[in-house]
Amino acid sequence: MPPKPVVASYCVTFLAPEMLHVYRQIRGLQQFQPVVLTEKWIHRDRFPFDPTRVEVIRRAQLRALRRIWFKQIVDRPITVSPGQVTAIERVLRNHEARILHVYFGHIGLYLLPLLRKRILPTVVSFHGADAGVDRERPHHQQAMAELFQVADRILVRSEALAEELRKAGCPEAKIRLNRTGIPMEDWPLVSREMPANGAWRILQACRLIEKKGLDLSLRAFAQLHRDHPAARFVLAGEGPLQASLEALARELGIQDAVEFRGFLDEPDLRAEMNRAHLFLHPSRTGSDGNQEGVPNSMLEAMATGLPVLATRHGGIPEAVTDGVSGLLVPENDGPALTAALRRLVEDPDFVWRLGAAGRSAVAETFSSAARVADLERIYAEVSQCGAPS
Repeated sequence: MPPKPVVASYCVTFLAPEMLHVYRQIRGLQQFQPVVLTEKWIHRDRFPFDPTRVEVIRRAQLRALRRIWFKQIVDRPITVSPGQVTAIERVLRNHEARILHVYFGHIGLYLLPLLRKRILPTVVSFHGADAGVDRERPHHQQAMAELFQVADRILVRSEALAEELRKAGCPEAKIRLNRTGIPMEDWPLVSREMPANGAWRILQACRLIEKKGLDLSLRAFAQLHRDHPAARFVLAGEGPLQASLEALARELGIQDAVEFRGFLDEPDLRAEMNRAHLFLHPSRTGSDGNQEGVPNSMLEAMATGLPVLATRHGGIPEAVTDGVSGLLVPENDGPALTAALRRLVEDPDFVWRLGAAGRSAVAETFSSAARVADLERIYAEVSQCGAPS
């Protein structure tokens, strides 16, 4: 049997906890053999990977000074150094890579000195924030235009994200939809019952950052808690907003009803989802333009039958049909979020119907095996046909 063609997956950090979806995709390849290129290999116990298939590219010398130069003096996206380009080329040759897959659009900008050389067919994945942040800056726009020119395919997680890139100038012929994949076997359907004495357990699992709408979640829960004092809100995640969110919980008088659990690994998150009755995720566009694709934790919750209350933001409406497989409200609309939360706890039968339909929706559109097969078809297309004209 001939060896499988090699795909070189470039992840600057391999692998941050919130990048589980990247790990699943790389590990799930069947027709192609992955090799990972990274500048920082972390959490090896959490994300085990064959060490012979991981190459650590040494970071540029004077990295801090380079960052100051690019960001503050010339106002351009930072890029790899000439020495790093040489090192990456050597690794690609040594592994006889056939395709280069760059994870995240801003890393595509970072690698432009390499991509300009066109040494391999290149695929660049955009996931959400990487399409919006800094997009109004002229030099960023110029770099994005060049990235769209030199990449052979641009992958997006949602139709909403595809539209954002079209507006930014990406040729339609290069865009391919490649949704997040969820291993359904790892997130089985859970039978839930109405909580006794109003002890609703509400979960949000995400990075503690602005676009996740966590302040809205706390305020909506505070309103609910007045009528249901036995209810509890669980926040699973870590991030820069934790201190301010804890302060808000105290200000709202709900600090004893809110649990900040920190980052949970997959078994612990699954256990928390199994205990929960509702999943909350009121995403919004951040002040820096940061947007969601389709949140992975939301899909995992839906896979277990956990009913979802979210917002009409980014790719979320492509996963959740309002009133059928979850509830959606406008982003940044606190009163609407509170009203929807009250509606759910007052109609348990409706809640359970949403949960069952949510699992069916994820199974139909977001199963891992089907989405990896999509990716491998894109790889085959790129390797055999090259870039579109």
